[in-house]
Amino acid sequence: MKFLSLLPLVFALNVNAQKEKTEQYIQQYSELAVQEMIRTGVPAAIKLAQGILESQSGESDLVKRSNNHFGIKCKTEWTGDKTYHDDDEKGECFRVYPDAAASYKDHSDFLKTRPHYHFLFKLDPANYEAWANGLRKAGYATSPTYPKSLIKVIRDYQLDRFNQIALERSTALAGNSGPVARSYTQPNNLAANKPAVTITNVTEEETITDDPEEEETTTQAAATPAPQQPAPARKISGYPEGVFNINQCRVIYASEGTSLLALAQQYDITLSRLLDYNEMGNIEILEKDQLIFLEKKQKKGSSDYHVVKAGENFYSIAQTEGVRLENILQYNNTSKEITPLPGNKIYLKAILTAKASPNKK
Repeated sequence: MKFLSLLPLVFALNVNAQKEKTEQYIQQYSELAVQEMIRTGVPAAIKLAQGILESQSGESDLVKRSNNHFGIKCKTEWTGDKTYHDDDEKGECFRVYPDAAASYKDHSDFLKTRPHYHFLFKLDPANYEAWANGLRKAGYATSPTYPKSLIKVIRDYQLDRFNQIALERSTALAGNSGPVARSYTQPNNLAANKPAVTITNVTEEETITDDPEEEETTTQAAATPAPQQPAPARKISGYPEGVFNINQCRVIYASEGTSLLALAQQYDITLSRLLDYNEMGNIEILEKDQLIFLEKKQKKGSSDYHVVKAGENFYSIAQTEGVRLENILQYNNTSKEITPLPGNKIYLKAILTAKASPNKK
């Protein structure tokens, strides 16, 4: 019984110890985060929160062995030192840095240079909720609770104050034309750890909040940003948003730069299956806007044939009609290397294979 009575005390001591480590981490690395926000536009609050989570406030084995504060894996382009660590799979390759500053810089460059993170830099840097959701959407982390975890750390330790420092410095140094020079209103409710947030319309990700009342209050109290250049207009595809059906198959219309891994996780499909459904090679990021099927396409079309439009090939026709590419090639006695001519009929059903190939005159 004495042991049980000590459990609350032990728990409280552990919590306080963890809080101390986190505060020490913030004190040690906040200046690096501010400098990187000025240099690249990655919000200091987001960078610190990610560093805290990924490195366990600087206590993880990966940080101690390799100064890797953000869990960045080697990828094909990495030519520096490497270490191997169990993560999603056993013995995965991670980058090694000479010091924490190199890790903080590489994290910024990693986000800035990879196409599927480009949309993040259209967000207001003060809107940490949109950034947290955007990182998950782009596939930075596999955990579905990653945005909530980042937001909680930012609120618990009032990390958005470092965004304010970076924005003020950027304005002073660059005459309001630096990479992160945007309007920002200091929240007046920091004591309650519920900073006001500027809500923008440049992301489709819904903001995650801890409770509905807070969401309503935050939206009403949001700071109004100064006039900015409008975000690029969304391309009109002719397809509806979200999941719809083509040829009785579930499909979405995804934008250029979308992470296929993130899509697979969002719709609870393995990446290998998603690639197979869409007859793709081993790619990570979409290079153009296109239809992405969430289940295997049909062997035949809903109509007898498809009339080729300018710019179409057999693969794009297979996606447009929701028919497997191999079947279309079989029905038309052709190969995917051949480009169909505009105006030709491409047969979508086996019943028509007895007719002459539409690519032959």
